[in-house]
Amino acid sequence: MMNKISKIVLNSAIGISLLSAGVATAGNPDRAGSAGSGQLLINPWARSTGWAGSNQANAHGLEAMFLNVAGMAFTKKTEVVFSRSSWLGGSGINMNAFGFSQHVGETGVLGLGIVSLDGGDIDITTVDQPEGGIGQYSPLFLNIGLSYAKAFSDNIYGGATLKIVSEQISNISGRGVCLDAGIQYHTGKYDQFHIGISLKNVGPKMTYRGDGMSFEANITNGTQSNGSVSGYNATFEQRSASYELPSCLNMGLSYDFLLGVSDSVKASEVDHRISVAANYTSNSFTYDQYSLGVEYGFKKYLMVRGGYTYEKGILKSDTRRTVFTGPTAGVTLQLPFGAEKNKSFALDYSYRFTNPFSGVHSIGARINL
Repeated sequence: MMNKISKIVLNSAIGISLLSAGVATAGNPDRAGSAGSGQLLINPWARSTGWAGSNQANAHGLEAMFLNVAGMAFTKKTEVVFSRSSWLGGSGINMNAFGFSQHVGETGVLGLGIVSLDGGDIDITTVDQPEGGIGQYSPLFLNIGLSYAKAFSDNIYGGATLKIVSEQISNISGRGVCLDAGIQYHTGKYDQFHIGISLKNVGPKMTYRGDGMSFEANITNGTQSNGSVSGYNATFEQRSASYELPSCLNMGLSYDFLLGVSDSVKASEVDHRISVAANYTSNSFTYDQYSLGVEYGFKKYLMVRGGYTYEKGILKSDTRRTVFTGPTAGVTLQLPFGAEKNKSFALDYSYRFTNPFSGVHSIGARINL
């Protein structure tokens, strides 16, 4: 069974390179706003957002499920992660994410990720009651991903994720599925040079359905009685236009500077590490993005990181098409435990700068067993 899954993952990963050319030329800022399910582009994890998601090429563990699922193959045994984000401070929107990954077989890893975005309470308004006062509704966005990643050699890793997408309010909902796939290549004497490529959110169009698409109208039959036109009420259902998912292609590089590594000191045991990363994102429905990031690590206890994401027009408020201004920052405190110190508990925090609103705060906790 696992051999069949491995073949599917490998074929999916190889297919990325075949689809890359088409996706890379599909970007069109004039189509901005015409795609749906924009929450699929939001990174919910506190660790990787600290350096702007630029570490797509060397993302390891469960957080790689969002950036490049191939990196999930580095899960040693079991990993559990939770993250909560206060989205656009002051907006009342919160995002929660939970993930679980488990090593299976010799080199495979299975993962489950659940991301929910709560839009807060919004007043219900109608044509007859535009000021509200008749109740509230709460939009809910939910993404559920099932992933499998595998090490195909000492240098090549691949993976794929099947995602179920759900969007709903009290009387309208939309359902869909999409696929992510990615590959990573690691090389160098200490595996310090990383290359990654991933394709995300590829799937069929979605549409909305529900009671909210229906309305009542009076149908007249054209006959008159006592000077009035007779008729009857009927319920009609409107058809919702379908919309595409926000597919994108990511290509990244990263390099680890291991300070003090030698034949007598293992790469995993160095006191100081500086990692630099860069990533290019080709978006199908908006401007392409370029991300740079750097992370400093002190042993296995402390990691400090920062990043910047650039897209056309982001430097000026009158040409910026996103609420984000570019800079990000984050920190991780990690406590190894166990007889061989090969298990760990960590707290992650990140901040993404925005204008307007007061930024995005994300905090997370993880356990590696």
